[in-house]
Formats: sequence, C-alpha cells, structure tokens
Amino acid sequence: MASLTILETSDAFSAEWEKLAARLEVELFRTEEPAEAVARPAIGLVVACGGTEDRSLDVLNQLNRLGAETPLFVGASPDHRLAVEIMKRGAGGYYALPADIESLETHLRSRVERITADAAERPSPAYDFSAIVGTHPSLQEALRLTALVIPSPSATVLITGETGTGKELFARAIHDNGPRASKAFVAVNCSAVPANLLESEFFGHEKGAFTDARATKPGLFEIGEGGTIFLDEISAMPYELQGKLLRFLETRELRRVGGVNERTVDVRVLAAANAELPALVRDGAFREDLYYRLAVVRIQLPPLRERGSDAVLLARHFVASIGESYGGAGTHLTEEAVRAISSHGWPGNVRELRNAIERGILLSSAREISPEHLAIESTPLVEPGQATTAGSPLPFPASMEQLESAAARAALDHCGGNKSEAARLLGITRARLYRMLERAQRTDG
Repeated sequence: MASLTILETSDAFSAEWEKLAARLEVELFRTEEPAEAVARPAIGLVVACGGTEDRSLDVLNQLNRLGAETPLFVGASPDHRLAVEIMKRGAGGYYALPADIESLETHLRSRVERITADAAERPSPAYDFSAIVGTHPSLQEALRLTALVIPSPSATVLITGETGTGKELFARAIHDNGPRASKAFVAVNCSAVPANLLESEFFGHEKGAFTDARATKPGLFEIGEGGTIFLDEISAMPYELQGKLLRFLETRELRRVGGVNERTVDVRVLAAANAELPALVRDGAFREDLYYRLAVVRIQLPPLRERGSDAVLLARHFVASIGESYGGAGTHLTEEAVRAISSHGWPGNVRELRNAIERGILLSSAREISPEHLAIESTPLVEPGQATTAGSPLPFPASMEQLESAAARAALDHCGGNKSEAARLLGITRARLYRMLERAQRTDG
C-alpha cells in the first residue's frame, strides 16, 4: 500500500491529514523529524509549515541537505512571493489551505495512480533475508525499508535499536544483497577501539607518523574500498573525530595520519547505535550535522519484548540451527520452556535468547529443553519509574546527587558493565550516565 508522509512543523492542519489519506486510500505517516520524513517511502512528502517564511525555508534547506525529492509545502497564507521563493529552492509546489486542498489532493492522486501503474509493470526484487527471523509487523517494516535502500550503492544508512536486536545482521543483509556484495564488508565496533587509535584505525597512517608507526598502514575505509564499512556503536566515537568522519562522508576523501595527500575512497557507510542519538545531540555529546548525514535513511529495529510470538519462533529456529551444529538434531522445547520464553522480557534481546538456547542444548541430555536448562532469570528487571524493593543498594536518606550516583553504579553492575544497557535501564542517555559515573568517582575519591 502506498504511503503519504506529512512533515508537521505546524499543527495548523492536523485534522486534514487523516481525511486526505482516507480519500486517497493510502497509509499515513506523520513526523516532526526531517530525517525520518526523508527515510519513509512515500507518494509525496508534504511539509506543513503554516506559512511562516523563515521556518519554511529553513525546513526546505534541511530537506535539500538530506536529499529529499521535491517536497510539497502547505501553508495558511496565500503568499505568492513565499510560494515562488520555495519553488525556486526545489519544492514541488505550495498550497494554501484550506482553499487549495482539492488541488493538493488532485496532485497526490495522480502520483498514486502513476506509482501503482509503475509497480504493476516492475517485478519486485527478491532479497535473501533468511538470516533475519520473525513475522511481527514492526520487524517486517524494518525489512521493507531495508529492501528499499539495498539497490542504492552509496546511500548512508543508520540502524538503531537496543543491544542484541540484530543491527549487524541488517547491515550484512544490505551489503550481501546489494551491488557491492562481491567486495569487502568491514565491521568495526567504535566502542572497542581505544580512543587514541581510532583516527589511525579509520584513516590509516604513514610510516613515522607517531612513535609506533614503523610502517605505512591503510585504514579501514581504504580496506573497504568498493565495499561496505559498518560502524557499530557510532555513539561511542570521540567528538573530535566526528568532524573528520563528517568531512569524509561529504567528500569521500581522507588523509592518513601523518600524510599530506588526499585519497578518494569509494565505500558505502552503514552505522549503528543502541543509544538514542537525537538525545546525545541535545546533550552536546554527538554532532548534529553528523547525525543528519548518517540518518539519510534510518532503520529502527524493535526490541524482542515488543515482537510478540517472534520470541518462540526465534527460539525454535535456534534450537534447529544450533542443535544441528552440536549434533543435537531432534532437540525440542518443552511446553514449560515455551511459556517461560514467552513471558520473559529479554533485556538482551535476540542475542540473549540465542545464548539461552545454546546453553539449553548443551545442558539438556534427553533432547528436551526445559526452563531450568535455559536458566532464565525469573525476577524481571526494574523498569524506570518502578519502585525498588527492600534491600535496595540506593542510600537513603541521601541527596539527589548521591542517589543518582548510586543508581548509576547499581545499574552498571546489574548490566555487567554494559553502559548502553545501563543507560537504557535508567531511561537516560549514555552521555548523562557517564556524567553520573564521573560524579560518583569524584565523590568516592
């Protein structure tokens, strides 16, 4: 079904969109984020700006930077000068509502008919998504977006989701099904490389550039020439290096550490984050311009707890695939194990589920996996806003600063040192968690 995207920077016409979508018989997607609006496939992108000139032109400039295709603008004022200025800068038209609602509908209806006719004549590509298991609509929506970006060999994609939701699987699916499949797929975890080595790792270095640079070394971008580089945990990239990454994305040129010559590198960049990057932007921990450059298309992966019966479907898939590799063909889940899997919250998502199934296969001796083999914790995690139980590690009475510091340390211990998961558990950004931990260390000192 075709989709209509409304970028609402003004709610002046909010009541009109549901009616318009119903008359056109299309799905409706509404957002206030330009990057999200550009990422959605649509019969047309309609920008509801309310007729304010400065705001309209500012939004249009953002959309142009993100590569949006001829958006339509809607305002309340029949200002011909504004309409001319907007169209000169790349808009597909300007409509003053409510007077021009019929003209807008006629324009969009012609696009629906044209897209429907084109789709009927063009066979849809068949991509191999067999490594990604699940039937929940939220997962299928992520796969639909993935299929749309695969044919574009240079489009930058940002894949977001909690730890363990399968971000690298989606990145590999984009690479393996796309025009760069025969070339290298280079995956790098930005949080696993020491900050002082990141620039050298990414961009390479010349011999003698620093003390241990005994030979010239190409960086990961050069190693990925012609293929794809996947930057996992992009939110962990030091702020001073983010500007250099932005420059590379805009020019496709880099200079090795200690070098003087620019090198042009043809590589597709995919990035992933389990932190909420817009929140990091607001906290000043991530560059806004880099975020918009990375999020030309954003694919949001749902957590396993929101995917309904997919948890059991995945569990049975892992039982079959892992069981075969361990010589445990024919192993199955008991009804009790299925109920335990269905009721568990899976804070570690698909990765946690896979590990639980592998553990169950190794510990079961009768080709039958029971809840005790899975070793699923029966006590659910305390979600943000819930009361803690007696014996809590938080001090009381105490100042708010002491409580925050204690909460940060307790969450980090609970998550095994995983800062991203601890931040998610507390309902805060990772940048704020860092500040809380630093404050706790100063207090301890």
